[in-house]
Amino acid sequence: MAITTFSYIIIAAIAVIAVVGVFIAFKSGYSYRKKIAEQKIGSAEEEAKKIVETAKKNAVKDAERIKKEKLLEAKEEIHKNRSELDKEIRERRNDMQRQERRIQQKEDAIDKKVEAIEKREVEIRKKLEKAEDTRLETERIKNIQLEQLEKIGGFSVQEAKDFILKQVENDTKHEAALLVKHIEESARDEAEARAKKIITGAIQRCAADHVAETTVSVVNLPNDEMKGRIIGREGRNIRTIENLTGIELIIDDTPEAVILSGFDPVRREIARITLESLIVDGRIHPGKIEETVAKATREVEAAVKKAGEDAAFEVGVGALHPELIKLLGRLKYRTSYGQNVLKHSIEVSLLAGLMASELGGDVMLAKRAGLLHDIGKAIDHEVEGSHVAIGADAAKKYKENEKVVHAIAAHHNDIEPVSLEDYLVQAADSISAARPGARRENLESYIKRLEMLEEIANSFDGVDHSFAIQAGREVRIIVKPEEINDDEAILLASDIVKKIEEGMEYPGQIKVNVIRETRAIQYAK
Repeated sequence: MAITTFSYIIIAAIAVIAVVGVFIAFKSGYSYRKKIAEQKIGSAEEEAKKIVETAKKNAVKDAERIKKEKLLEAKEEIHKNRSELDKEIRERRNDMQRQERRIQQKEDAIDKKVEAIEKREVEIRKKLEKAEDTRLETERIKNIQLEQLEKIGGFSVQEAKDFILKQVENDTKHEAALLVKHIEESARDEAEARAKKIITGAIQRCAADHVAETTVSVVNLPNDEMKGRIIGREGRNIRTIENLTGIELIIDDTPEAVILSGFDPVRREIARITLESLIVDGRIHPGKIEETVAKATREVEAAVKKAGEDAAFEVGVGALHPELIKLLGRLKYRTSYGQNVLKHSIEVSLLAGLMASELGGDVMLAKRAGLLHDIGKAIDHEVEGSHVAIGADAAKKYKENEKVVHAIAAHHNDIEPVSLEDYLVQAADSISAARPGARRENLESYIKRLEMLEEIANSFDGVDHSFAIQAGREVRIIVKPEEINDDEAILLASDIVKKIEEGMEYPGQIKVNVIRETRAIQYAK
């Protein structure tokens, strides 16, 4: 066991010695290699220095060479530019010389012209002096001749002037009358043909219903016993109906009929529906009457709104204020001379729109104004004033277009029409009203129009007498031949036409026929 331990010690010692030897050998080899590497690095640095110095020397040489080359190129470029500049200078110098020669030639020509003008001025001055001498001589001769003419003719210069002016005035008046006649005939023929074409086309294309409806104001009864039931005990039923509807019920000796009397056509319609419903139902007492009136009122209001909306849709005027729609619908129950006002308004709207399209006007504006032109008739029994003013105020109140308001206010010439659409609404209104069978004109207004025609004609000087004929479509005027000549008769007809247009309202047109005749009367005895 002791031997073994000793052996291990020896072995360990040997191993330590071996390791130390290896370390010493490695360190010696490392020192040797480091020395060799340092030697190589030193020789590489010297070689690099030599290469850098060589490169610097070569670079300096290349730079000198490049510098010389660039200097040479620059000198060549400068020489080339100098040659081109010299060439351009020579060309410009030649151009300037040519321009100088042209300017000199022009100056020479101007000098010649100035000399010629100066000579011409001298000649003109001489001619003016000669002309002035001639004028003075002419004036002297003229005065001598005037004196001789005054002696021969017995007229002074002023008298002769007055005579000539009077003659010229008469001749001018004659020519003016002929010219007026010719212009009027030409314009009338052309305007009439054009107007006929436009109006005829508009009427043919207008699809409005021409039936003249009338508001029913009489309610038929199944028998006369129904009158007593309508009146009720001590008149309570009839009083209830009248108080709720505002319409007076006239129950007289007319068999099987009750007359409804009231200015408001809508209320009259409510009363009619109420009464007819009560008759059908058979139960007539104050409670049932109130219920029936409320129901009839709702029905009529719905019908009014629908009628207004249908009218606006039919003519295609776009959106209208709801209150204007209601006013428009109320016209369904209003008539004028037997013509239904709502139908008339639709017809006027369509006619005005068609004529506006032919003449290049505002079609939508003409349609709106035509549809609303009689809107005032829906409330003219409630508000003071004419339906024209009431309608214009209502349209303005509900924010309608200013041009539409003006057309409404001008459609009966209450104010002056200014636009094409104003005149078209007037024309369409007259066409719709003057159409045969459209209206029933009462005798009083008809006679009044005839009398006014004759009064206007007789108000002019030189008129002997006049006659309104052809149902007021023509007025024949007999003038005094010794006071009115043929030319003045033409002017008189124009003046009468203007006064009729300004002072009267009438459907269609009125022909003014001025007649001048000379009669020679002798008696054989």
